[in-house]
This record gives sequence, C-alpha cells and structure tokens, in this order.
Amino acid sequence: MSDVLAMAGVSVVRGGRRLLDEVSWEIEEGERWVVLGPNGAGKTTLLQVAAGRMHPTSGVAGVLGEVLGAVDVFELRPRVGLASAVLADRIPARERVRDVVVTASYGVVGRWREAYDELDYERATELLAALGATHLIDRTYGTLSEGERKRVQIARALMTDPELMLLDEPAAGLDLGGREDLVRRLGALAADLAAPAMVLVTHHVEEIPPGFTDVLMIRDGGVVAAGPLELTLTAENLSATFDTPLVLDRHGDRWSARAATSAL
Repeated sequence: MSDVLAMAGVSVVRGGRRLLDEVSWEIEEGERWVVLGPNGAGKTTLLQVAAGRMHPTSGVAGVLGEVLGAVDVFELRPRVGLASAVLADRIPARERVRDVVVTASYGVVGRWREAYDELDYERATELLAALGATHLIDRTYGTLSEGERKRVQIARALMTDPELMLLDEPAAGLDLGGREDLVRRLGALAADLAAPAMVLVTHHVEEIPPGFTDVLMIRDGGVVAAGPLELTLTAENLSATFDTPLVLDRHGDRWSARAATSAL
C-alpha cells in the first residue's frame, strides 16, 4: 500500500446515488496529480475521501499509511492540507488574513480561545509571502477578491506542513490574469522538492500547472484513465472523459483543449 494514498475498489453511495464507482488509485511521495472530469464526475467526493472527511461505502481507502475506518480521523486530518470551496465558505468574513492561515494549526475556522506562539505567526507570514499575499496580512477575509482568497486558502492548507496537499478547483471563479498568476505559483510549489504530494482537481487542462506528473480522469464516478501525464493526457482519453470529441494541444509545459471541428 502506498504511504501517501491508496484506494482499492472504493465506492461511495449517498441517498441511493453512486458518487464513486469502484475507484482504485495510488499516489506516491513526490507525485503531483491532476484530477480531470466534468461536473458531477465525483471529483470533490474523491477529495473528501482522500482528506479523511468521508468514508467509503465499500472498498478500502488508505491515507498516509492509515486505513479509513480504523484510524482517528481527527488525528489524520491535520496531516492533510485541504483547500476547497466548502471549507472557504466557513471562514468568517471579519477574520483577519493572518488568523485565517494560523488557525489551521488547530484545525479550526475562526479564532476562539486558542493560543499561538510567534513561530506560528512567522510561518503564516512566510507562506503568505510565498504566495504573493504579504500585503493582505492585516486585511479581513471578506474584503478580498476571489484571487486573493485563493492564495490565502492555499497558505492555510500548507500551514500544518502537510504530507498530502489537496486543491479542489483552486482556479474556479478567477479571471484570466488571476488564473495565470495562480497556475504559476502552483507550478513553483510543484517544483519544490520539499513540498508534499499534491492533488489538484479541475475541469480544464489549461489549469494544469507546470511540474505536475500524473493525471486521473474520471466520469460518472469511475476511472476513465490514470497514469503519467505525458502518456495519459491524450485527446482520446479527454474526449471519453467529457463525452465529446476534443482536440488537445500542448504549448511547452501547458495544455489547451477545444471541440473537434467535426463536432461544431
């Protein structure tokens, strides 16, 4: 079993609906995965299982050497950095940015009565600096633009020095400039050998940062293809994933996709 993530025949059924269908997937240390799929494919559910926030209905899910269902998830979760819209919606609008980041140390959202030392604040500041967000440190979360919020969320996800980093559609809602800035910063993070194993969920190949190594493509809760990005990200696999004929182009270390002419 992989020391980072190992799913074997994982299915998730909620309200009679099968959200994941016998997914088998492994992530090794140092790998950077992108998960591609259309709306409703099961991408967010997959990340919730990987984060220890949802248990499989059937199959086995191992996260950082622990098996879900046989481990205290409250001890496991701080080892996994998660940036998602679900979590972001819980952040109080009046919370200062530095506190948004530092509260990840206790796994809470919103300051209460926790005590933090100067090292905690120094780390929060360093992470914000690495993401180009030092100038936001004393702003309140509710005053930030969508792009600024994304940077703060990623800094928060890195606060506990996680062993696995999960990013659920980090570029969603960003304009072109904001997307390109975020992709560049995530590419720099992916190139850092000290960075944890990473998983980035997206609908768009244009949002794949440089340095990502592997791709998992899913549709209707099942795996269409999985493997090294260079070999697996093909027009054929992409077309099957999105159920429409697509043309895939590569531009250096970036990708783009469009509908095939015959489908127009």
